[in-house]
Amino acid sequence: MTVFADKTVIMDAQAIRRAIIRVAHEIIEKNKGVQDVVLVGVRTRGVPLAERLAAEIEGIEGIQVPVGILDITLYRDDLSTLGHQPIVHETQIAVDINGKKIILVDDVLYTGRTARAALDAIVDIGRPEVIQLAVLVDRGHRELPIRADYVGKNVPTSRKEIVSVQLAAVDKAEQVVIKEIVE
Repeated sequence: MTVFADKTVIMDAQAIRRAIIRVAHEIIEKNKGVQDVVLVGVRTRGVPLAERLAAEIEGIEGIQVPVGILDITLYRDDLSTLGHQPIVHETQIAVDINGKKIILVDDVLYTGRTARAALDAIVDIGRPEVIQLAVLVDRGHRELPIRADYVGKNVPTSRKEIVSVQLAAVDKAEQVVIKEIVE
């Protein structure tokens, strides 16, 4: 049994809010507005982050950006380690993604394997003009040649640490914590 010890709160609710506001501005700037932009949250914590980004963008631009929900369970390369019957949720993207600017939104970028699975899932749905990646935390340790286009916070970590994003919509808390694995 793996035991975790809280180590450090690296982002509180205000820091998360500021990071989302900054990333929303960067998305608008890089895409020269939000025409044809679709935010797609990777289940679970990427979804409320995508919804928050959409709300910030609407506040800035006055335009409602579509938000989709992407389940990558069947695209994971570690599917056999998830259990005999992994729980698969529905992908919900209500707009045609062909020719659109898709921004995948996730909580933590680590090895790059989740982002790769999300890319595979999106390409199976349609052919976007471009796919960009937005993450709240980039902790390093990439195993694949993947990088985020938008990062809320870069946090150097060791492989003996876990970055835990806690969002009120899912966890009833609002913070990012580094937990150390205690052997």
